[in-house]
Amino acid sequence: MLDALLASPPLLAAVCLVLGAVVGSFLNVVAYRLPLMLERQWQGDGGVDAARFDLLRPASHCPQCKTAVAWRHNVPLFGWLWLRGRCAACRAPIPARYPVIELISGLLAAGVALHFGPTPAALAAMTLSFVLLTLTVIDIDHMLLPDAITLPGIWAGLLVNLNGTFTTIESSVVGAVAGYLTLWLVYHLFKWLTGKEGMGYGDFKLLALLGAWLGWQALPACLLLASLVGTVYGLASILLRRRDAQNPFPFGPFLAIAGWINLMWGELVLGVYWRLAT
Repeated sequence: MLDALLASPPLLAAVCLVLGAVVGSFLNVVAYRLPLMLERQWQGDGGVDAARFDLLRPASHCPQCKTAVAWRHNVPLFGWLWLRGRCAACRAPIPARYPVIELISGLLAAGVALHFGPTPAALAAMTLSFVLLTLTVIDIDHMLLPDAITLPGIWAGLLVNLNGTFTTIESSVVGAVAGYLTLWLVYHLFKWLTGKEGMGYGDFKLLALLGAWLGWQALPACLLLASLVGTVYGLASILLRRRDAQNPFPFGPFLAIAGWINLMWGELVLGVYWRLAT
């Protein structure tokens, strides 16, 4: 079975699609619970008398009637379809975002498997993909990029590149430092000129994470692509009157998308960037 899996890219992608969807189910838990866990910590509500609330407990349940979700209803994608998007007990609607995130997670894993093949680099790239997806969802929901994910992600990028998986270790270290300092300088320059905060410190750490995984060479293209997509999104939201011009929107998702594109097609993106730049 293993030999057939390694010899057949479509079969490998299909298996990774299923496994990625399973991981996506856990990412839904992380994206929902981690911000609440952090809020409890900040408010000092995590004492010994408080009910356990972490990534494992309590078990998955309906937020309306508190009924535990049966294992057969917790199967990624199919569980939601089986229930037709409603709780089995109280028939309260279950947001479609949960199967959507599971599907995206599976597609990311399958795409990485097809691109990198059955290699250690593919496992590393899947890990980065899952991290970026989780940060994207949390930032959209809460305008937050938790240190609990970004900081370990930076260290993981340095470790992955000890043997040059995606870039040299020298480029990885410089990328982590340059990624943080670049947006740190932009933040303080913008604040000095306008008196306003243009972004959060989580964005600095996310770009440092991308620099650690992809190397400093990828940073200009990541920033340019994220800025272009973010600008288009912001203008479109204002024109469609879905957002007031004064209301901020998260920059992390655009950095994450740009980082994943560079992970998959970094040389192509870098070549296009330098041709435009020169």
